[in-house]
Amino acid sequence: MKLHINWDALGIGASLACAIHCALLPLFLSSLPLFGINIINNIAFEVGMIVLAFCIGAWSFFHGYRRHHHSPAPFLIFAAGFSLLVFKQVFHEHQLWLLIPGVMLIITAHISNYRSCRLHNHAHADDCNH
Repeated sequence: MKLHINWDALGIGASLACAIHCALLPLFLSSLPLFGINIINNIAFEVGMIVLAFCIGAWSFFHGYRRHHHSPAPFLIFAAGFSLLVFKQVFHEHQLWLLIPGVMLIITAHISNYRSCRLHNHAHADDCNH
């Protein structure tokens, strides 16, 4: 039995985990510094989550593009959302206004990639190399 990883589902899950971390953690877990735990404004954790989202997303969209649908649209939506996540780290005063649309675009991109992969399921073009 061969194990197949659904990279889009993993990307959606990572995006949702990021959204939960960024939106709900400050509300419910503001007492973490009392216990010596600081992941709310921890730059290393934030950058790690962004790198994780990029790695999962990049692989997912590359795989979907190359093996299934040959459409750059899901990757372009992902790039827009990912750009907003990076801008969120630069423009701290606008974090919430950049986070919500960024995560929504990333989730939309993964859903679009997933649907395109299922719809086209190996719709080969002249440029296929597999």
